Amino acid sequence: KDYDILVGTSTGSLMLTHLALNRVQAIKDIYTNICAKDIFSLNPFIFKKHKGYTTFGINHFNLILSFLKSAKTFGRSENLRRLIKEKITREMFDTLKASKKEVVVTVSNVTLNEVEYKRLKDCTYEDYCDWIWASSNYAPFMSILEKNNFEYADGGFGTLVPIKQAIDLGATEIDVIILDTEINQFNRMGSRNPFEMLTYLFGFMLEQGGLQDVVIGKLEAKNHNACLNLYYTPTILTTNSLVFEKKKMQKWWKQGFKYAESQNENSSNELKSKGYFDLFIWIYVRTRWFTRCCHWQIRSKKSQCLPKSLLYADYFNH
Repeated sequence: KDYDILVGTSTGSLMLTHLALNRVQAIKDIYTNICAKDIFSLNPFIFKKHKGYTTFGINHFNLILSFLKSAKTFGRSENLRRLIKEKITREMFDTLKASKKEVVVTVSNVTLNEVEYKRLKDCTYEDYCDWIWASSNYAPFMSILEKNNFEYADGGFGTLVPIKQAIDLGATEIDVIILDTEINQFNRMGSRNPFEMLTYLFGFMLEQGGLQDVVIGKLEAKNHNACLNLYYTPTILTTNSLVFEKKKMQKWWKQGFKYAESQNENSSNELKSKGYFDLFIWIYVRTRWFTRCCHWQIRSKKSQCLPKSLLYADYFNH
């Protein structure tokens, strides 16, 4: 589908440009071939194989380097910044800026304690790449963007599940497709180091915020007479989303595509557009290295007066 409005948070911001240009295959190629060194210029973690599972610990050497450099974060992600400029070219930016599409990136202004939305049409190419980078930086394990005398971090810190924003745009029918099981099927193991405990605490706080956003979304949907439907997957995909294994990621992509296709063909669980105002929210969730992708398709009967839209969101619950 061709969308007129695209809003992204965190990992969703990384995908917006290609989605706006209908380059889905490019997204697949990038996400199924990525590795840690493409993200981190200073990785605060060490990953090890143990009895068939991948565990993580503290990279003490890199941590000491961060302290010696008086860095504000444990790790650095300048490599991600370079990757963004490599994969999102100036030509792609100019094409979107000349088009009628509205592309918006969500960032968290930690200085003002506010969520900000950055429109592509208001940005230069360099600014646009900066906002995408800031939106996807999970501090304090990744970099902080310092810009205009403010500090910016992951957009997911401020907006986790933006159902309310979708309703404010005029959506009246919302299908929430969550690539996770409806019932929690595993418990976290006890933490073994401060980083692991920190990710547990962050994960707990962010997940609670996400759940509250869903509750608020339901209340807003009821208040605005909007229909909100939630769909879940039958199985868990992975419990460690920072381990980049090409074969597994390709397998997950195929599994997700086939499952979505089967749900789409199910007449009792219809997801096809029927001339409604379409709005997607894809939330790529990470809960203690647990990847969960949520697709929200929002459809409104006001398609004659409202543009088709795509809202991309992501939050990290490490």
